[in-house]
Order: sequence, then structure tokens, then C-alpha cells
Amino acid sequence: MPYKLYYWDGIQGRGEFVRLALEEAGADYIDVCRGPGSEGQGVRAMFAIMESKSEAHIPFAPPFLKDGDLIIPHVANILMYLGPKLGLTPEDQGERYMVNGLQLTITDLVAEVHDTHHPIATSQYYEEQKEEAKARTAEFLDNRMPKFLGYFERVLRQNPKGPMHIFGSRLTYVDLSLFQVFEGLRYAFPRATAHLSDDYPHLAALRAAVATRPNIARYLKSERRIPFNEDGIFRHYPELDRGAA
Repeated sequence: MPYKLYYWDGIQGRGEFVRLALEEAGADYIDVCRGPGSEGQGVRAMFAIMESKSEAHIPFAPPFLKDGDLIIPHVANILMYLGPKLGLTPEDQGERYMVNGLQLTITDLVAEVHDTHHPIATSQYYEEQKEEAKARTAEFLDNRMPKFLGYFERVLRQNPKGPMHIFGSRLTYVDLSLFQVFEGLRYAFPRATAHLSDDYPHLAALRAAVATRPNIARYLKSERRIPFNEDGIFRHYPELDRGAA
């Protein structure tokens, strides 16, 4: 049976971190809300699970994955589950927790990226919190983004197996997630990230290596890879970028 991924249609969002792992492994999966001809049926199916009055293990929000009757919520949790099945995590159980810790740090970073354009409330439009978003983004670009990226650059540099992977000598799902972060930040803040490759050369090399992996390269060129847009996590608002008036 194929895996079933439940996430919003029309955006990459947090679901993209899971898609990259599934695509890299060539896994059989159904992107439920994007199914051809679904015409909203996938979204209704997603809400039916989240709002179920009988399901014992309901997810709070997408993305979540169904493997048979098992429902797994949260990106890092899904990837920790899929990692051994897709060959994208170490065989040693202890090392798997270390890889999961790296993914959870990415989760923290993604949350802070989201808060650059929605610092007050997700229930309000960006335009309703624009001034607060400018202040939050300035702090993110000046302090938080360098702290996160500097950490991952250091982890790559200090990997005993070499800086081509974030952990060990093989590709893990964290490498794929760092690719997505690198791409997303460059889309959202093109001026602030103009020298990203110079500032973080190991991250840049990792991003380039992931982009050329055959399955990933095919996915990036396919219609399944929805472009970044201003409804997702990584949004480009020129007035928030560094150097804006």
C-alpha cells in the first residue's frame, strides 16, 4: 500500500520536507490533497481525519502521514518514522536520535521563518501586522538566521566523515531538509542571502549536491514541485528583505 501524505494543496509548506524524502527514495505515495481530479475531496478527507469523533489518534494539524491504519503527525516525527524504511537514517538507534535532534532544530528554524511574516497571529493577514513583521524580520536576519545557519555549517565542518553530509557518510533526510531551508531562505530574502554561499560554503555545497541527485533533480523539474509562493512558509515580501526602505 502506498503512503498517504496529507497536507494543504497549493503550497510547499512543511509538507515539502516529507515530500523530498519520499521523492528521493522513489517511494510509492499519494499526495492526497493534490490528487488529480480530487476537486477538494482530498482536503475534505484530511479534515475528516482531523475532526473525527471516533479516531483514537487524531492529528492536530497537517502534515500527517498514513501508513495503513497508522497515523503519524509532525514533520520531524514523520521523517523519523520514514527514515529507516527509506534508507535515509543511520542504522544505529542512538544515532537516529541524534539525526532527529538536527531535524527538530530545523523545525525551530522553520517556525521562526514563519513568524517573520506572521509575528502576532496566524489568524490575521500579513497586511494587518506589517510593521511588527518588519521588526521581527530584522531580528531574524541580523541574529537568528546566522545563528541557525552557523550551527549547521559547524556541524557539517566537524562531521568526522567529512562535510558532504550533515551526519555520517550517507545521505539522511536532514540533508534534504537543509536543501529546502537553503532554497526557501534564498527565495524569501534574496538581498539578505545574496552571499549565503560565501558565508556558509559547506551548506552551499550540500544544497548543490542534493539538487543534482537524480530523483530530486527529476522532482524539481516536475509539476509536483509547486513553486514557492506567498501562501507558504517561505514568503518573499520585498519590504521585509534587508535594505528595504
